[in-house]
Amino acid sequence: MARHLPNSSAEAVQTMLGTILLVILVLALIGSLPTWGYSSGWGYYPSGGLGLVVLILVILLVMGRL
Repeated sequence: MARHLPNSSAEAVQTMLGTILLVILVLALIGSLPTWGYSSGWGYYPSGGLGLVVLILVILLVMGRL
């Protein structure tokens, strides 16, 4: 059951959710850096993949599609 919010409230909620999503993705990007001994052979593959996801989301945010 969807509630209809005034435009300012809906925009505030959308902005807040976008900010939370961006913070979670940045934390995941930092957490995936290969800093432990057993992960040194991984290279930058894990952080590179998450970096690509963050880049795509930022582009979508700037274009207004997200």
